[in-house]
This record gives sequence, C-alpha cells and structure tokens, in this order.
Amino acid sequence: MALALGKKVFIVMLTILGSWASQATSHTLQVAASMAERHKEWMAQYDRKYSDDAEKESRFKIFKENAEFVEKVNNEGNHTYKLSLNAFADLTTEEFIASRTGYKITNQSRSTNVSTSFRYENLSEIPMTMDWREQGAVTPVKDQGQCGCCWAFSAVAAVEGITKIKTGNLISLSEQQLLDCDNNDKNGCHGGLMDNAFTYIIQNKGLTTETNYPYYAEERACDMQKASYYEAQISGFEDVPANDEEALLKAVAGQPVSVAIDGYGPAFQHYSSGVFSGECTTSLNHAVTVIGYGTTEDGTKYWLAKNSWGETWGEGGYIRIQRDVGAPEGLCGIAKQASYPVIA
Repeated sequence: MALALGKKVFIVMLTILGSWASQATSHTLQVAASMAERHKEWMAQYDRKYSDDAEKESRFKIFKENAEFVEKVNNEGNHTYKLSLNAFADLTTEEFIASRTGYKITNQSRSTNVSTSFRYENLSEIPMTMDWREQGAVTPVKDQGQCGCCWAFSAVAAVEGITKIKTGNLISLSEQQLLDCDNNDKNGCHGGLMDNAFTYIIQNKGLTTETNYPYYAEERACDMQKASYYEAQISGFEDVPANDEEALLKAVAGQPVSVAIDGYGPAFQHYSSGVFSGECTTSLNHAVTVIGYGTTEDGTKYWLAKNSWGETWGEGGYIRIQRDVGAPEGLCGIAKQASYPVIA
C-alpha cells in the first residue's frame, strides 16, 4: 500500500512539474510574441524596412537587447532621466556612434586662428536660467541623418543664434555648404571641428541659407555659386576657457555655444527625457549646441543642448545634461572644448 501511495505522489509531482514547465514555456512564448509585436509596431512607427528576413531577424535581436536595456534602466528608479525605444532602437551602439556622431578628435583640436580673448570673462549678472528658444534665437531641430557631420550642425546653430541676437533675424543656415566647401575639414561625413567651420565662414565672407543650399546627408562637390550668396556673416570666434563650467555658464548666458561631448553609450542613444546623468567619459566624439541652462524643482542643475538627431530623439530633439558635477571638464566633457562665433 505504501508503494502504491508513493507511486501516486510521484505521479502527482510529475503532473505539477509538467504544469509548471508548460506555464514557463507559455510565458516565454508570450514574452517573445510580445517583443515581436513591439518590434513590428516600432517598424511601422519609424517606417523601418529590411531587405530580407535575415536582416529582419538580426535587427530584431538588436531591438530586443536594446528594449531589455531600456526597461532595466527605467525600472531601476534611481535615475534623473528616462530612456525609450526611439528611431535608433535596432542599431548597436557601435553602429549608432559611427553614423550619428562626428566630432574629430585630434592632437590639437582647438584652432590656431582663434582669438585668445574671452569676452564674457567679467560678466557679473548671470541669469538663474536661460533658454535661447524663448528669445527666438534657435531654429527648429534638424537631422544629420547617417552622416557624421554633427560638427557642422553645432557650428551652424551657434551662428544662427548670434545672428538673431545681433541682427534680429532668425535664419536657417546651410550645413551642406560646410560639408561640401569647408576645406579646413576635409573629412566631411567622417568628422570635423566647429572652430574650423567658423574659420571657413570667415574666409568665405559668410554662409548661405538652408533653402538656397539644402542638406543631403552626404558629401558633394562645392556649389560655388550657391556658396557665394551668403545671408549671415561672422567676424571671428572665441574659445571658452577649457575645463571651466563657470566660464561656459557665462558664455551661454550671452549666446548659444558649440560644445563637444562624449555621446557614446546606449543610455545616450536611447535618452528620452529628464536630466541625463548616465555613464560617459570625457573622450569627445559628438558635437551639440548648448542653448541654455537651468535647475529642476528638486535642485538638479542642467545644461540644455540642441542635438541634430531629429525631433523624435530626446526631449523633442534636445537633451538636458547634468551641470556642476564636481569635475572641471563637466559631465561627458561638455566644458572641455566649447567655442562660439562673434559678430563685431
């Protein structure tokens, strides 16, 4: 009898274990189906198409890994920022950085033609907050596409800003002209420097409009005729003293400023909202334009930067990066190599 009872218990245990295994398998399949559905919806949202099933499968794998990373970070609940599955959710970090950045690191990244003066050095009245969009000095967010010319977009945004401040006219200027015609930066889609872009604009006696010389996200032969019809001019440019967030604050209080940062990493790639305080180094590889600064309700200080990855990334194309982090170079190296154009 004991043997029969033991056999019954064994059968019951097998049944329970089988049920658990079946439920676990069912849950795994549901999760996989759910992720596949999310990928399908994401493809529709961003009009993403693949050449064949093999590419779709490989991209789905990357999408799944990125989705798991985004959920992990957001669920940790101890960050001042949130992530999302944006337009870059099926790219590896390496693919993303190769196509979407483009600040050229050199042994001597700062131009030898730059003025040694810093006109904001003695600025004493610094506003508590600044947002140059409110002053009408910032054009809509642009998209550099798969061309590593963030340097051109950063420089152009700074020139657009000072042009509005000095002349009262907000004009969308041409990044393509810099990409095609700036011989100071011959790498084009493979990287460049804002100071070199400013130098070209001075040498060319100005920069034309976006409408006259539109953006194609690729390097082309310089259209000399279009480049000669300039609508904005600068007389010079200055570097912000390096590794000095207080100096950068003074500069941004006066005008939008071009900066270089470390834009490498999945957290930066999938940034959605809040004050970015994620892991980054001070190895500079991306360029943005700081167009303001402020402090959140909980006291977190931040820089407000205009990016060139379209309006679907970040906060409508902008990012807030934590300010005053206790390191002289600032978070992600934002205070290492800042500069701005000058109109006399």
